[in-house]
Amino acid sequence: MKFEYLTEKIGDWVIRYRKPYKEGIFPVYLMLHGWTGDENSMWIFESRFPSDGCVISLRGFYSTPLGGYGWLKPGGDKWPTLKDYQPAISSLLEFIESMAYPQCDFSDLTMVGFSQGASLAYGLALEYPEKISAIAALSGFLPNDVISSIEKTSLKDLPIYITHGSLDELVPVDKARTAAEFLSRVGAKVSYCEESVGHKLSAACFKGMETFFNSQ
Repeated sequence: MKFEYLTEKIGDWVIRYRKPYKEGIFPVYLMLHGWTGDENSMWIFESRFPSDGCVISLRGFYSTPLGGYGWLKPGGDKWPTLKDYQPAISSLLEFIESMAYPQCDFSDLTMVGFSQGASLAYGLALEYPEKISAIAALSGFLPNDVISSIEKTSLKDLPIYITHGSLDELVPVDKARTAAEFLSRVGAKVSYCEESVGHKLSAACFKGMETFFNSQ
């Protein structure tokens, strides 16, 4: 099958979009890159998504000192809080509700975030769990304050796939283990894959992510 790919600007967003190859309304896979990434950074994962899905990748709003973009203004704490993500969460919510892509069913939305993008996906889920059908959090971390500040969080039966490298020097693996424990405690259905790699996915976790997507 042959897909059509578009890169376009809608409002403040720069977006890369894989159009469905046939007519209809399809589930959405929304990709959020990490620090210094852009709308092209996550496309290595595209082949793992079901072929009938809408695949959308968004560019972060803030230029970083190292090039590329991020979801937070540069210069903040290394481990941001949920409050720090509020501007990005609000903008994401507006995009999800904008009906910008008529073939895309945003009521069936899987968030796929890498590193800082995974943290943002967690933040959106914790504030608006009804908007998200599943999450794949790759080499990510929870917003820094959620465990202590959100006592009544409920992510009842939300499927979440967490993958992390035990040799990750940018985001320590304890961040992923803590996230898996906390998210399970608040009701999410967590699948966890940890391998001896750095700040990336192992082949086994890559395959596990594909299995996770196809099981939803």
